[in-house]
Parts: sequence; C-alpha cells; structure tokens
Amino acid sequence: MKLQIIDGVLPESLEPVASALPQLGQLPLAGSSLAELLQAKAAALPAKLALSLSPCLWPSAALWQNLAKQEQACRLLSPQGDLLGWLSEGFETPATDCKELLADTASLLIRYPWDLLTLNEALLGAFSEDRLLGVVRPGVNWDGFLHLGEGSVILPGVYIEGNVSIGRHCKIGPNCYLRGNTSIADHCHVGNGVEIKNSLLCQQVAVGHLSYVGDSVVCQNSNFGAGSICANLRHDGKNQRCLVKGEKIDTGRRKLGAFIGANVKLGINTSIYPGRKLYSNSSTRPAEVVQTDLIT
Repeated sequence: MKLQIIDGVLPESLEPVASALPQLGQLPLAGSSLAELLQAKAAALPAKLALSLSPCLWPSAALWQNLAKQEQACRLLSPQGDLLGWLSEGFETPATDCKELLADTASLLIRYPWDLLTLNEALLGAFSEDRLLGVVRPGVNWDGFLHLGEGSVILPGVYIEGNVSIGRHCKIGPNCYLRGNTSIADHCHVGNGVEIKNSLLCQQVAVGHLSYVGDSVVCQNSNFGAGSICANLRHDGKNQRCLVKGEKIDTGRRKLGAFIGANVKLGINTSIYPGRKLYSNSSTRPAEVVQTDLIT
C-alpha cells in the first residue's frame, strides 16, 4: 500500500510535544521514526488504493487489513467523527459524500502526550531479538532485548531490565539502570548513576549523573542537571491527572512522570511533580521544585 503522511497542525492537547516537533512523523521511536514505522506497515500490505494518514493514528492490525481491502475511495474517521485520513487512487482528497470508515477501538489515537508512552510500550514490547551495532563494554548486563545503534557505547556497570532501544552515537553509563520499555534516540548522553524507566528520550538529550527519569517524554536538545528527578507516583496511589486546556484529565496511568519540550534546561537537583509539563525553552534554577506546568 502506498502511504503519505498528513503532517498538519497538531492538537493543543498534545503539548508540549506538539510545539517541540516540526512534524509528529519525525518523533523517534524504537530506533526509527513514527513516519518510517507507519510506512513499513503500509508497504507490507498489497492494496489497490493509496492511503493518506494522520500520524496521530496508529492503526490496529485489523484496521490495516480493512484499509488494504477497500476498492473505493473513502474517508477514515475517528469514533468522534474527526478526519484521520482517506483512501484514493492517487492521494487526492475524496468527495465528502464518499464511503466512511471508522477507526476501531484497538487502534491508538494520539491525542495526549502520554499516548506516546502507550505507543512506545507497544513497539518495544514487540522486540524479539537483540540488535547490537554499537559497543557494549564488559560488565554490562541486560535482561530483555536490546537494540543499540552504530557509534553508541554502553559503559561498564550498566544494567538493563526490559526491552530498550538506543540510537546512534549515544553514550550510556557507567553504572546506569535502564528499565521498562525505554527508547533513547540518537546523540543522547545518559550519565553515571542515572535511572531511566519506561521513558522516551528524543535526539540530543543529556541526563546528568544521579538523575531519575520515569514514565516521561523528553523532547530534543534538553538537558538534565545532575540530581534532577521526575517524580511519577502520587502518595495516594491514584491515577495521575494532567492539565489540558485548563481541565484536569485522568491519564489512566498510576505512574506518570514529566513531559518536557525542546531545549529545556534543568538546574541541578531540580524536582518535578508527577504529570507536569515543561514547555520548550523553559529552564529551572538549582534545587527548584516544579509544582505546576512551566509554560513559555
């Protein structure tokens, strides 16, 4: 199936990721990009029609099959009626009165930043073998599947628990703990004594020594000062809630860290409350406690 990605204006509910990325399709995931992963799914299916698709939808296996068997132009809608894409002979937009298909409930609609964690978990959870193109020093241990890009090095004392993807030209360690389904993009540095849990780090992120990043999304070119902490659990154990357009939304996640935009600089020993958002180009002072969203 031929596929074109429709990279339009992203929903405000996806902030601070929406403004940090020029296009959602460029988001690094599982050693690739969201657009490349969608293209690979489409290329594996024979189809008569070409698909134009929003990167805000990750179709289920059943929806991919349903799209591939269509023989007439149609529009693809969310259960709420929002346009997510269309099928046509040459990517042209079909008439508004054409056939309509609804995305099934098994498909993932990316509306909020924590939906990116759900997608990342699904992609890394599907790993079935190691793929080591970089250097793993003696004294590194892992329990799960590891994908390591060219030019990257993992230093002694690093322990990996779960499926982890590390991009090209990264430096990890020494003495780090990576766990859960964690995706680290190209040109990242994870320093001594750092713990990364079930998180997504975009390109050129640096996490200084003795820091903790759990259940978080960190966009490109952001820096953690030494000893910075992303808290991810409420004292009462209830689901985390995030502020979206002035309304607190139940994320459905008991553990949830921070959502950090591009070019964010954290001073040493910064502590971030669970579920908080730090928008692009924001910064903190040493030992600052981030209790509310930082909007620039």
